[in-house]
Amino acid sequence: MSLKDTIKADLTTAMKARDEMSTSTLRMVLSAITNAEVAGDQAVTLDDNQTVAVLQSEAKKRAEAAQIYADAGRSEAAAKERAELAVIERYLPAAMSDDELNAIIGEEVAKAKAAGAEGGKAMGAVVKAVRERAGSGADGSRIAAAVKAALG
Repeated sequence: MSLKDTIKADLTTAMKARDEMSTSTLRMVLSAITNAEVAGDQAVTLDDNQTVAVLQSEAKKRAEAAQIYADAGRSEAAAKERAELAVIERYLPAAMSDDELNAIIGEEVAKAKAAGAEGGKAMGAVVKAVRERAGSGADGSRIAAAVKAALG
């Protein structure tokens, strides 16, 4: 069963349970997945990795919106965004721990130094290698910040 099918099944369950927050959030997520599938010249079916990327994008939007609402003093709107984020996070893979991420970064920085690249020149290559190894377990901005700290 694909991730999209799991979300559809959970939507049905949420509708039967009259869980309005889960229902509306899952509908929004399925809409985002469908939009990603039909974007471009031809309609495609997203695999689970591509679906996770859409979910990560939606989760990031919710986190940013919650922060903006909280900064503006709109606690009810911020709470709604955080609740939606919690529903989306149920479908995301577990985030990689800082120790695991730093271990991968350390190995890739060492490889870059062995290849003769150091400092800012190695940044792009190291970030790319770490993103490939970390997969969906770490956010790109988190990786970039950690690599910059390791190289700096």
